[in-house]
Amino acid sequence: MADGHGLETDRAALIARYDLDAGGFATLDQITAFAAALCEAPIALVSIVEEQRQRFLARTGLDAEETPRDVSFCAHAMLGDAIFVVPDATLEPRFADNGLVTGAPFIRFYAGAPLIGGDGTPLGALCVIDDRPRADLTDLQRQGLTLLARQVMVELEGRRRDRAIIDQQEKDAQALFESDRMFRTLADTMPQMVWSTLPDGYHDYYNARWYEFTGMPFGSTDGEGWNGMFHPEDQDRARARWRHSLDTGEPYEIEYRLRHHSGDYRWTLGRALPIRDAEGAIVRWIGTCTDINDQILMVEEREVIAHELSHRIKNIFSVISGLIGLSAREHPEIRAVAADLRDRIMALGRAHDFVRPHSSHSRPDHGEGALWGILEQIFAPYRDALGPRIHFSGDNPAIDDRSATPLALLFHELATNAAKYGALSVLEGKVTIDVKGEDKNIRIDWREEGGPPAVPATSEGFGSRLMQLSVERQLGGRMTRDWRPEGLCLSLWIPARSMSRSPVGRA
Repeated sequence: MADGHGLETDRAALIARYDLDAGGFATLDQITAFAAALCEAPIALVSIVEEQRQRFLARTGLDAEETPRDVSFCAHAMLGDAIFVVPDATLEPRFADNGLVTGAPFIRFYAGAPLIGGDGTPLGALCVIDDRPRADLTDLQRQGLTLLARQVMVELEGRRRDRAIIDQQEKDAQALFESDRMFRTLADTMPQMVWSTLPDGYHDYYNARWYEFTGMPFGSTDGEGWNGMFHPEDQDRARARWRHSLDTGEPYEIEYRLRHHSGDYRWTLGRALPIRDAEGAIVRWIGTCTDINDQILMVEEREVIAHELSHRIKNIFSVISGLIGLSAREHPEIRAVAADLRDRIMALGRAHDFVRPHSSHSRPDHGEGALWGILEQIFAPYRDALGPRIHFSGDNPAIDDRSATPLALLFHELATNAAKYGALSVLEGKVTIDVKGEDKNIRIDWREEGGPPAVPATSEGFGSRLMQLSVERQLGGRMTRDWRPEGLCLSLWIPARSMSRSPVGRA
């Protein structure tokens, strides 16, 4: 009895999940033996009804392993909710001409308990068969056959779950294999050296680029062998940095010298990031090594050129200062003006040297590329005499070569005036410089305290015009001055974009 092609297709797919071809139905054999004894029937079967046949997973009293579906009694039994009983098949029009009735095993009495899958799909029946007519099963036999049918489904659903678990494990294993194969293929096509480690840091994989670069035999650098590839002077530093990353989970990044297959050591950038599971635990580290030796050589060459160029520019500043000094000696009347001009030129020279490109060996000890750093350079001539009398507070924004020159001239004028007429002209005086972001501007407040009362100039001199030019024309900012009894208070508002091409300041 067919129940639609679509339904049969779905049933076939469901039945396949029970892994029935694997055999191993000893428990079901025990169930059919007990069912036959309980119902006092010579034959008991566990029948699974498929599209063209019914197969007997377990049988007692019958040699056949399967029969065609069109003669199946169980195909009818599986469609109901209760036990399906045929007291005398010869008297039942549906079965009177059935080959299993007219021929062996000469079915007369049939009782079948349906086997229903967990999703409600009919699978077959647990049945008992007799070659003699019977009115029915007893109540105990009905109850027993129903319970045994449920036990059959417990066994089958267990096999289904096991099969599902095995299938998922196989899929996971295949997915892992494919993922690993794709990772290794991708890693071998990358120009960088790629490596991976276990959570404890044990190196278990290197791509082809690693072995090409180092010339080492495959697998020879696994485990701790990798550290021996570094320059002896870099080994302790690299090991300590790697151990820190393993202990903290922080990204690993370091520059070291790695032994090339030629025997030379080449500068390399090493990086690694942790891979974490859903709970956040590190399950693996993936890292790269990038050959940066040529870039470092280029930087060193650029440093040499920059140093030579800077040296020549500073020589020009010195020559100009010398010419000014010579002119002052020949014309004593301009000596004071010449001294101011020479100081301004030397301030420009210090600003130039501060913002020129530096290597790791030539860069300033601190403050590179930031406002406080250049101010310390400008105030250097006053350092011995003034000590800590100039104080910085607030932010420390980035500067570059465009802002260095006007800033140097501006603060040189302020310091010079303070030393001549303001707070720095007396031992008790001091200057505070406070810097903070304000909207899209950098606000700088210069405050003098403890010196002579500030008195506005009766006329605007060259220094004042130079300061105004530096702030307004070159930096695009504005400036206010307040001559207070306790000292000059000057405020600057300079657009952040004029301070540095980089939008990021330093705190």
